[in-house]
Amino acid sequence: MTTDGTSRSDFSRAPGRVRRARSFSGLRAGTALLAAATAVLAATVPGASAAAPPNRPAVQRPWQDGSTAGTQRYLDRVKDNPDRLRAFLRPMPKGGDLHTHLSGAVPVEALIGFAADDGLCIDTATLTASAPPCGPGTRPAQDAVSDHDFRQDVIHAWSMEDFKESPAESGHDHFFATFGKFKAVTGSHRGRLVAEVTKVAAANHQDYVEPLFTPQGAALQKLGADLEWTGDFGRMRDALLAGGKLHRVLDDAKAETAREMAEQRDTLGCDAPDPQPACKVQVRFDFQVGRAADPQFVFTQLLAGFEMADKDPRYVGVNLVQAEDAPVALRDYHLQMRMIKYLRSVYRTAHVTLHAGELTSKVAPPEDLRFHVRDAVETAGAERIGHGVDIMGEDRPQQLLRTMARRHIAVEVPLTSNCQILEVCGDDHPINRYLAAGVPVALSTDDQGVSGTDITVEYARAVTEHHLSYRQLRDSARTSLEHAFIQGRSLWRAVGDHRPTAACATSDPRTGRVTARCRELLNASPKATLQWRYETERAAFEARHQA
Repeated sequence: MTTDGTSRSDFSRAPGRVRRARSFSGLRAGTALLAAATAVLAATVPGASAAAPPNRPAVQRPWQDGSTAGTQRYLDRVKDNPDRLRAFLRPMPKGGDLHTHLSGAVPVEALIGFAADDGLCIDTATLTASAPPCGPGTRPAQDAVSDHDFRQDVIHAWSMEDFKESPAESGHDHFFATFGKFKAVTGSHRGRLVAEVTKVAAANHQDYVEPLFTPQGAALQKLGADLEWTGDFGRMRDALLAGGKLHRVLDDAKAETAREMAEQRDTLGCDAPDPQPACKVQVRFDFQVGRAADPQFVFTQLLAGFEMADKDPRYVGVNLVQAEDAPVALRDYHLQMRMIKYLRSVYRTAHVTLHAGELTSKVAPPEDLRFHVRDAVETAGAERIGHGVDIMGEDRPQQLLRTMARRHIAVEVPLTSNCQILEVCGDDHPINRYLAAGVPVALSTDDQGVSGTDITVEYARAVTEHHLSYRQLRDSARTSLEHAFIQGRSLWRAVGDHRPTAACATSDPRTGRVTARCRELLNASPKATLQWRYETERAAFEARHQA
């Protein structure tokens, strides 16, 4: 989905179905996050402080995880009781959300409120929002606030709530039809959308979100229309950059993003004496590219995404969105992987995460189930994969899983979305195959507003349907921050090795002790700061369940 006035469904959705971490001048936030992390621990663990207690020698050995046996025992006691399980999981620190489409992530009730605020209209037959004035066959969106029955109709049309599949409409079709219905709402006031997403994250104890959207989509569409497709990536890049055409669009995108993030802060009262908890949630964006368009449009948006990461540190990654089973997306899949491979050879800042393997035999021909994940990994060099549902249909799947594990290529797993759209649920889902192969797994939400989920629901689903242990849930949270594209060095000595780097080896998030060398790292690295904050929150959470 996009929030530039378009949605995933706008990109010819078929019916029926990079690299160098960069220093960021605004990183004073690292110090603030560190202080917040220490305060959280001090408030929950008596005696915690930023230094060793007086009259005692400081502990000079690497900190290690404490026992999780008590936390696991508590999880075992509540896992069969949905209410108690959710009550246990909600306050559990969960790191970040690496796979979330901005327009689809906002709770539908909030979208209705935004539509009413903007004076929009809603068609009584299609339940599609539109600009005023409200003519025959439409009602003011305000009616969906005050009229209960009309409100429920809109909620059902704009989300998966109470959806029942029928011969006339599958879950797949209903899901993707929603975005066109509320497109008039999400096409403006993106700062309010970001505010809602960070509010949900904070309520579910996440510290980071990496939403997908396309800034200046209409202007990029025009550039693509004017581009002659030759198949020569270098010459087409030169043509788009000639005379500063693309850079002018991206300058507008940068200014637009600044206004939107100011709107987010204003909405949350982040500069007021009593800011909302959501103000502490760190946000970076992945530049989304519609894959169901002709090649010149895809290349234009991809180039814009790579350029944008050099221009604005709020943009950290590039991703292809829309249906892999759309006709053009299937036709051009390998070509698009080659585009990304070329751009990665030119640019070193933007990271790459790709929707890949969001397919089943119900929506795509068998030959396309055999190579999409592999092509994303081996041709495009993706650092993360979104969905990866059809991994076992790939040629030599076990070898591919070993490659992903060896290269530490994480998979973003939205369990509810996979079940609703692709009907891949329970034991049919490959999450445990990824885990068994040692592939990093980060639970995610995809489109939590449309799906009616949140990250706590995803964690609960991982426990009840896939039998994940507390340690595996904790690993998911750590993975979400370790593989986040936010700038800076990691807290860990190596990817997948959850022992602290030398600078923080004698610091300890359990006690709040931070050495001068560790503080220097945290002040310089937003990523390490987020990880430290998570570790302090995790330690406090586990301490409450060790009895």
